[in-house]
Amino acid sequence: MIKLIVLDVDGCLTDGKIIYASEGTESKNFNVKDGLAIATWIRMGHQVAIITGRQSDIVKRRADELGIQHLFQGIKDKDRVLKELVESLNLKFFEVGAIGDDLNDYKMLSQVGRSFTPSDGVKEIRELVKTVLTCSGGNGAVREMIDTLVDDNDQRDEFLSFWI
Repeated sequence: MIKLIVLDVDGCLTDGKIIYASEGTESKNFNVKDGLAIATWIRMGHQVAIITGRQSDIVKRRADELGIQHLFQGIKDKDRVLKELVESLNLKFFEVGAIGDDLNDYKMLSQVGRSFTPSDGVKEIRELVKTVLTCSGGNGAVREMIDTLVDDNDQRDEFLSFWI
């Protein structure tokens, strides 16, 4: 059973576009369906982590808003951070699911029990992961991942019980 999901941001939680305004502010688009699924996964007693290569106040705000317990930004060595997190939570790698879309996610995705990429993940990642999702990054890919894990864990009724 997957107990921890690990999320990349740009290209997974977002469509990968980073928009800078002339005054230097940054903008990202997040999908509300992804957010509802993440919040529900947490309510079910599971863990969520974000491990991202960039640093952004917007990502911190989104993580706080959703109740994401583990946030790691500005990370160049994602697999090392993942190893430390798995150890600190007393989990095994087969209990971890992760989503990534580009080469900097390769080592992290190769360690976990269940790996995913959005439909627009790069070729090498699509060839590596167990599941290539039908949704693209920022357009429901994380929701599709969580729906898949909920079904794999036989927890659909529990997931729906928070809303129906």
